[in-house]
Amino acid sequence: MSSRELARPADNAACREMIRTGSRSFFLASMLLPDEIRGGAYALYGFCRLSDDAIDVEGGSAETVGRLRRRLDLVYAGQPSPEPVDRALADAVLVYGIPRAAMDALLEGLEWDVSGRTYDSLSDVRAYAARVAGSVGAMMAALMSARRPDLVARACDLGVAMQLTNIARDVGEDARAGRLYLPRDWFHEAGIDPDGWLTAPTYRPEIGAFVDRLLGVAGELYARADVGIAGLAPRFRPAIFAARHLYAAIGARVAANKFDSVSTRARVSFARKTGLIALAVSRAARTPPPSFAPPPSPETRFLVEAVSATPAVRRPDRAGRGRVESDLIWTLDLFSSLGRRPQVQ
Repeated sequence: MSSRELARPADNAACREMIRTGSRSFFLASMLLPDEIRGGAYALYGFCRLSDDAIDVEGGSAETVGRLRRRLDLVYAGQPSPEPVDRALADAVLVYGIPRAAMDALLEGLEWDVSGRTYDSLSDVRAYAARVAGSVGAMMAALMSARRPDLVARACDLGVAMQLTNIARDVGEDARAGRLYLPRDWFHEAGIDPDGWLTAPTYRPEIGAFVDRLLGVAGELYARADVGIAGLAPRFRPAIFAARHLYAAIGARVAANKFDSVSTRARVSFARKTGLIALAVSRAARTPPPSFAPPPSPETRFLVEAVSATPAVRRPDRAGRGRVESDLIWTLDLFSSLGRRPQVQ
């Protein structure tokens, strides 16, 4: 792909709009990313959102996943289809050296969804989370040129922690759609038939205990991720700490609801989100260097190896190209997000 075929400003704007309307928490965190990688992050999110919607909103099938794979084939061949997300993603792949294995892992996780795969153990759930979210952490590590195995491992931990938090929050919503991401072994240990519960999902103390247990695992992974965030270049830390704290706050709200995520859905208030953004900025400024480096989780090792083995590419110098306009958009986006109280809530 030549420099003439890089994403157009309109393509990046389309991806930014997808994240602005699709995930307020992620969008708020992304506002803290430095300009040099913000467009790449939007492109990654745009493809993830497009893929998610193809499965969840449009009633995806194995053929849907096949079409997404064929689009990726074109992206990695440097000949993306004429869609804003595809062109923006092709740009990110070229500029940041995003390994195809991470993208394939994401689609494999979506394929597990459409095939109705079940998850018997916690390791099974973590393997699913590694694909649909740990892969995104791995790709973000590549964006930030954090290709050391220990840093990639922690990025994957953060992605898995976020996904486990989402699972804990969405137990009722998923169950009413016929999906169960809590380990089935836990149901059997408690004397509950998971398939029977799925036919009429209601809250009971045992379900609350499962949610509490899953959030405990997520909490351990957030703590491991903190080590990796501390090892990032200072300019990247505020955004990643923000994402970490915003998602962990969802788990805190689930706990405040007595772990009942069947009959209610946890929401983080606007005031709390803005406070967490300030906390992230403060914490990033005073974070000491990491003191230890746990090995990668078995479920994410393949992602760590893929990113670590992919050489960094020489990025084209974009300094000054639309920098004033980019910073203006950043400022307007940030204040727009903070001012949209109803949508944020």
